[in-house]
This record gives sequence, C-alpha cells and structure tokens, in this order.
Amino acid sequence: MSAANAVCVALREIDADVRTQVVDSYKYAAKMMSRVVSDGYLQMVKTIPQMYRYIYDRAERATEVGPFRTWAHQFTAQNLRPLLERERPDVVVCTHAFPSGAMAEYKRMYDDAPPVVGIVTDFAVHAFWIHENIDGYCVATDAMREIMIARGVRPERIQVSGIPVNPHFAPSGEPREALRERLGLPQDRLIALMMGGGLGIGPLERMLRALDALDAPIAAAVIAGRNARIERRILAAAESVRYPVRVLRFVENVYDYMHAVDAFLSKPGGLSTAEALAAQVPMVLYKPLPGQEERNVRVLADWGVAVRARSLERVPALLSEVLTDSALRARMIEAARRSGRPNAARDAAHLIVGLASARTEVPS
Repeated sequence: MSAANAVCVALREIDADVRTQVVDSYKYAAKMMSRVVSDGYLQMVKTIPQMYRYIYDRAERATEVGPFRTWAHQFTAQNLRPLLERERPDVVVCTHAFPSGAMAEYKRMYDDAPPVVGIVTDFAVHAFWIHENIDGYCVATDAMREIMIARGVRPERIQVSGIPVNPHFAPSGEPREALRERLGLPQDRLIALMMGGGLGIGPLERMLRALDALDAPIAAAVIAGRNARIERRILAAAESVRYPVRVLRFVENVYDYMHAVDAFLSKPGGLSTAEALAAQVPMVLYKPLPGQEERNVRVLADWGVAVRARSLERVPALLSEVLTDSALRARMIEAARRSGRPNAARDAAHLIVGLASARTEVPS
C-alpha cells in the first residue's frame, strides 16, 4: 500500500489531472484465500518458519502454476470485472504478487483488459510475480532484471527503477538538531529508530530490552503501527529499560524520524529498508521473515548499507558499532547514497504514463 500511494503521488506530480485509486485486491479474492493469507501465513511465519521457507523455495522452483493459485487468480479476476468495467482505467498497477497474478489472468479472460504494470517491492523477485502478459515491470536491481529475462520476460518490459517510496525520504537538508527539537527527541543521545511492520511480527519489545545492556548514551524511537496490543507491549518494555524510549503509533512522517536518528533497527521489509536507503540511514537488520526478507537482508548486507544480527544477543553489539564507529558509519552512508533510489516512484510513474499514452493514442 505504501508503494502504491507513493506512485499515486508521483503520477499526480507529472499530471495534476491524473485520477488514481488504490484498491486492496484481497477484498476481491475468495474468503478462503483471504483467510489463508491473513491467518495461515502469519501463524506459519511465527510458529513454523521452516515450513514457510520450504513452501516459498519450492514455489520458486516450480515450472507450472498450481491449480489452487490458478483458481484464486481466476476467481479474483471475475470479481474485479465490475470494478474495471466501471472505472475503465488506462493502466492497472500491481504492487504485490497476488494482484499481478490476478490481472494476468484477467488479461487472458477479457479482451478489453488495460495494460498492467507490476512493481516488485522487495530486493529479490519470486516466480509468483512473473507472467508472460504483464506489460511492464519495475524492479529494484539489475540482478532481478537478469533473473526475469532468464525466466522469459522480454528485456524491454523491465525497468530498474528501485522500490517506490515517498520522495520525502531523500535527505531534506533540515539540521538534525532542529528535527529532533520538532519531534521531541533528545539532542544528547545516539538514537535508534525501531519498526516492526504493521503486522506486529518484529520482536520490538525483546530488542528494546536487549539494548539495555549497552553502556553508550542511547535512546530509541519506536513506531508501533496501528496495532494497539503491540503498542501496549512496547510501552511495558519501555518502562523496564534505563534509556529514554519514545513510543509512537502510526505516523505519516516516518521520513522525519529517519532523518533525525542515527540508525535504523528493524526486520528487513522491502518498503521500510528502501525508505531507510533513500534516507541514507545505516541499518541493523534482525529476524527476517523466511523467503523474501531473507533475500532482502543478503542484498542489503552485500551493498554495505546494513549489518545483519543473526541472534538477539548480537543486536546490542552491532548497533553500538554502527552508532559509534565513525568510519563504518561513513561507509554505510556513502553506500546508501549510491544504492538508494528516492526517485523510484517518479520513474515508475513515467513508465505508467507511457503505457497509458500508448493505449489512448488514436492512429492518424
């Protein structure tokens, strides 16, 4: 949803008359499919992550689409039909693999289907994204592009744009002292920003307690998201540690906090790490979800923009190193400057506008 909203903003900046609508495709899927995603996936990655990793890897190697996935895509495509007939979009943009598959099926089922763009929101691409009749792809890396070409996607359909983020994540130039004063953050401490994602899978409270072992003058700003239960757990953990902790629920200006802090401590979600890259904030990444987040952390560590904590016990030492080693910090910030793509949403928007224009052009 964050990527979709960033692209909407970029489209309106290109043309103020562009009309956009963000749709949750799971609302058009079968109830069983939604339940599998919302309950089954979350429980699996929390309790038996090895099973999810096995399923993810097996699906990656599969050469044929399974019957359940085909049925789910067809069912969703049929349910999307009234919406697309009513709205008559010039382009449909998918920022998740499931709607990409549903729209690929829609194009097979209906002759009047619009062009479809898939925007991959991780630093690795899974086979679930790849369909022969998707008109354009935006990906984060050259390596992803090469993988897609090897799997049969035509090279001219793939643009290496990065993961779309709000352009405000690019360094703003506002002095850090002024930012901290505006946000109510301490001036005399090294601050880590912690996020666990809106689903509450990240072990935020355990990381907070682990950081109490540090002797360095630290503070933490924790964005808990919209989950009140998780917020209560984090507040309880914050009361048990010796260093200052600022706990926030959902905020619109995450970019301000990224610009105000010294490090980003989180699990390696595609969007949050792309935002940190654009903000040029060093990352300490812990407890990736099986599958896509494990691939994300490998890419980011190889780029030199992040370090991975392979256990909770390693989190304090690695964070302390990132916060206090000036040479390491300088290398990580420079690597983020080279690798970050704060204009990814704009680049994706130009691809979308190009497809829309090509479709609406009337031959002379």
